[in-house]
Amino acid sequence: MTPRTTSGNWSAIVSKESSALDLDAGVFTWDDPKRIAQSLKCSADSSTRRKTTPFRAAMSMLVFYINRAGAHLDENQKRVLEQAKDELRTLYGKG
Repeated sequence: MTPRTTSGNWSAIVSKESSALDLDAGVFTWDDPKRIAQSLKCSADSSTRRKTTPFRAAMSMLVFYINRAGAHLDENQKRVLEQAKDELRTLYGKG
């Protein structure tokens, strides 16, 4: 069993210290889904530490954040992040 962090907020640590992507500060708080998707794409495309395709790395980080924020995520921001998933698919030609 992995020891818990003293704050118990391990998801914030993962988001800040991800070994796969270097994220722009506050990327998940932005109100423009296209800007969020473009930032995630840029981070994923330029990463040399990711273990999967750039699309999967970017989408995984976005889904991770949405899932971890859960009930604490403002409805409007959740809608923006869900739209960012669609924008990310578009940027990678996935749908």
